Amino acid sequence: MADETPVRANIRDASTMRALAHPARIAILDRLFDGGEPATATELAEVCGLSPSATSYHLRELAKVNLIEQAPSRGDGRERVWRSQLRGLNIEPGPEGGAAERAADRELSLMFLEIEDARARAWLARRDEEPYAWYTAATSADMQIQVTADELRALNDEVFALFERYARSRRPDPPEGARQVNVTYRTFPRS
Repeated sequence: MADETPVRANIRDASTMRALAHPARIAILDRLFDGGEPATATELAEVCGLSPSATSYHLRELAKVNLIEQAPSRGDGRERVWRSQLRGLNIEPGPEGGAAERAADRELSLMFLEIEDARARAWLARRDEEPYAWYTAATSADMQIQVTADELRALNDEVFALFERYARSRRPDPPEGARQVNVTYRTFPRS
């Protein structure tokens, strides 16, 4: 069997970061990264809350920066099907990035924070209606630790290795009762 390690794109340039900085495009990528199933603009419009024509525009923009591509037709030559060979993104302008890269990274990071916060608020709004097992399994925590930069890198590597065990692309047959869970993990030095 071929190696099925998920391929992640390393994004370092400002133009790609700017192309990503739209909630609809992130929703499209989330769906196309989810097991890699190809989809049409009409199918993707449902996940990003836009019309199929507006979704088509966003698909073309993502294709311009090589994050998605046209997939083989499913039989109807008029239907445009899209896919991604990627399973995730690493946004890494690095300290060597110029002013344009730093500005685009900041804009994209702020958008991701807004998306993550909206997901957490949506959970809080509905958690009382969730089954008890899910209500008690979900958590939110804030903790301060003392580490060196090397220790923090090692901690991040360990956490991501743990997450990878449960990644959608690694679990083609999840156990009964499994649900998609959002995990937000942030590490940064305090002032």
